[in-house]
Amino acid sequence: MICMHTPCFDKGGHDFAECFRLAAQAGFDCVLLSWYDKDGQDFRTQPEFARRAGLQIENIHTPFKIVNGIWEDTAAGQAVFDICLRCVDDCAAYEIPAMVVHPSFGFENLPPRNELGLDRFKRIVDRAEGLGVNVAMENMLRPEGIARAAWLLESIDSPRFGLCYDSGHQHARFVQTPDTDLLARFGHRLMALHLHDNNGTKDQHLLPFDGTIDWPAQMKAIAETGYRGPLSLEVEARPPYEEGAGLEEFLARAYERVKRLEALRHA
Repeated sequence: MICMHTPCFDKGGHDFAECFRLAAQAGFDCVLLSWYDKDGQDFRTQPEFARRAGLQIENIHTPFKIVNGIWEDTAAGQAVFDICLRCVDDCAAYEIPAMVVHPSFGFENLPPRNELGLDRFKRIVDRAEGLGVNVAMENMLRPEGIARAAWLLESIDSPRFGLCYDSGHQHARFVQTPDTDLLARFGHRLMALHLHDNNGTKDQHLLPFDGTIDWPAQMKAIAETGYRGPLSLEVEARPPYEEGAGLEEFLARAYERVKRLEALRHA
């Protein structure tokens, strides 16, 4: 199956019904949903519109800009934890099989890793086990974010807790050592993909083959994990793509690129 993240979040002027219709028209089978409000649209309306368009829902991306609070013993930190638990409940209620989470957000002044945060993530996974939902931890860019994701994956042993592999984060990561390759370390627990390209120095969310990722090698590494799930793009319809290009044109181009990735996976 071929998935696209919520396309209208990065190309204004389309409501959910229209952007999902265009994604299905382009050939996509399923979508990844950003599970937070943006541009005045209620994110909880997405499942209905996606399914009306004939699209399956692969996962939701939980709110990530607030996630550092999960490590903090404050009322705000408790609120973040409660939001994460509600995301598990929402997955069950809307019949969505998985949610993607970040271990942290940002590059500086991160709260320290601690037992409180670990316990909260364990309780999120416990809730997910009870409701039949997968929780996928995303690999990050900076050393601490990478180490934090690895620590959580090592500390929480559950068939419902695994890796969301982000190709752009891996390619533009700010330290190049073997222990920062979470696909190599946790590929046997791969649950979800965020596929996009960049120039190797920053996170650009380009279409595959528009940056410098070695896609034959990348798809070989993914295939070797045994993962057989959907190939999911997390690309953004913003410059350097033409300002005048419509969402329909962008989605058609995105679909052509992911079909090339699919051929490489089976090469």
